[in-house]
Amino acid sequence: MIQIYLLLAALIVINGLLVWYIARLLRKFMFISENLSDLFLTNKAFDVFLRSMYSMENYHGEPMIQELMMRVQEVLEEMENFRDIFQYGLDAELEEELNATQEEN
Repeated sequence: MIQIYLLLAALIVINGLLVWYIARLLRKFMFISENLSDLFLTNKAFDVFLRSMYSMENYHGEPMIQELMMRVQEVLEEMENFRDIFQYGLDAELEEELNATQEEN
């Protein structure tokens, strides 16, 4: 009979540890989701700035800026893949504003 109580106590402790671990893991995922969205929006704003700079008369056709634009686009595509996974903390209004600014340029 004591063995059953010991087994039950061990199972309760193990379940408690698993619940604690899952809660901690979910907090980390939410943190990653929020920060990844911020990082994506920052890179998107940089892309908008870079495209507007490239369209300026002084820099139009500059090969280094064109290469930089290609690299930024590659980074944005990779981040888009991760953003699709962790899309809970995305600020949609700010992203729409950035898209509208990008379409204007």
